Amino acid sequence: MKNRHWTLSCTLLIVAWQVILATGTSEATESATFRFEPSKHGKTLFTPDGRVVFQYMIQKPEKTNLSANSTCCLYPLNSPKGTRVVDLAPGDHRHHRGVFLAWHAMQFTKRADFWGWGEMAPTENRKIDNLSLRLVDTGTDQAKVSAKNAWKIGDRTVLHEECLLTVQEKNTTFVIDFHFRLTPTENMVIDQSAFGGFCVKSRQDGTRTFFDPQGKVDLAAPHHLKPETDWPNAPFYDYTFVLPSGKKAGIMVMSGPENPPTRWHNLLSIAMINPCIVAADSVQIEKGKTLSLKYRLIVHDGPRPEAFSPLTRK
Repeated sequence: MKNRHWTLSCTLLIVAWQVILATGTSEATESATFRFEPSKHGKTLFTPDGRVVFQYMIQKPEKTNLSANSTCCLYPLNSPKGTRVVDLAPGDHRHHRGVFLAWHAMQFTKRADFWGWGEMAPTENRKIDNLSLRLVDTGTDQAKVSAKNAWKIGDRTVLHEECLLTVQEKNTTFVIDFHFRLTPTENMVIDQSAFGGFCVKSRQDGTRTFFDPQGKVDLAAPHHLKPETDWPNAPFYDYTFVLPSGKKAGIMVMSGPENPPTRWHNLLSIAMINPCIVAADSVQIEKGKTLSLKYRLIVHDGPRPEAFSPLTRK
């Protein structure tokens, strides 16, 4: 009889312990949130279940092909299933870096190229430095990351950048909203140009296709010295690639309706998606005034999503 009581007691204890463990695991899963943790070259955003969304890079790797002075970019940036959708410093354009914001022909008291090309303005002693990078809000369904950067000529800050990134996972895609606020400390002119500004440098391996709301895009490639050859504005342009392994992924880019007039410098040959606000004319911002720019990325696995949230006027 004692043995039977002992066996029954042990069985009840084991069952109770299993219930406690199961409850604890369930509560932990339900309460998990996006995390933003230090990484080797910046900070990495993780989904509640531990997948990498992106690294916000603020330091160049010790061994790198990157020729630009600045980083302050998203690299890597992954699809929900873990496919990397951007590239860093490929051999043909070593100054390109993931998802970034910069221009190559800017006028303050002095000329400056923060893009890293070096053909239209000096790159020497021109650098974008990160001042702060933090998670300002997180939950089970979204995260908000704040980045503050200083655009410098030598030791002098000529432009203050504040960027708020809002990240959600919706309908098996990562939706990333960018809101840039750019405030110069001197009068600023961004020269008219075919390219520059917000840029996505995607992958060049595999087969590649551009889409707009009407379907596949077959427009002629724009010329980097001829702004009039840029593509017309559209609600979005999507770049989808199929890797040799058969994996398909892509990235849809939207420009906010309140941005300055925009044309697109999209190049299939170098996997570049660039809504350009200076294709039509130069942009001039007085000292102390703020230029506000908004963009949205929809990072997807498989073909471009048919249903998505447009970037609307607010």
